[in-house]
Amino acid sequence: MPINMSDLKQRFQERQYKLTPQRQIVLQAFVDHPEKHLSAEDVHNILRQQSSEIGLATVYRTLELLSDMDVLQKMDFGDGRSRYEINEENSEHHHHHLICLSCGKVKEFEDDLLETLENVIARKSNFKIVDHQVKFYGYCDECQNKCAD
Repeated sequence: MPINMSDLKQRFQERQYKLTPQRQIVLQAFVDHPEKHLSAEDVHNILRQQSSEIGLATVYRTLELLSDMDVLQKMDFGDGRSRYEINEENSEHHHHHLICLSCGKVKEFEDDLLETLENVIARKSNFKIVDHQVKFYGYCDECQNKCAD
């Protein structure tokens, strides 16, 4: 679902923040790369390629703010860098991630195969589960083919 800028401006105003041009530019990097899980460095590199003068510190602060506001979802894939993606508010569950241990590529896996397990855990533990995240670590097709050569 695309980001609605008027809704976003209202969310910023409710928290007494401004949706500055720099924040819009950072957010636009995610709109332009919806399939990517971008780190602060990735966003900074994208913006530099677009001749933007935004500094890395500004990118970090903006990503943290957008994450705190639930505009972006912050994720840790175990590589020492936080990565972000647009938070899909209309999704009941977040998609799962396949993470290549060789090249670091992250691929999304949409099927929610854990619904039955989630229901069993909730029932047995009397725990209301509202969401989950699953990360699978392994090797992508390309890296498997490189090893086979």
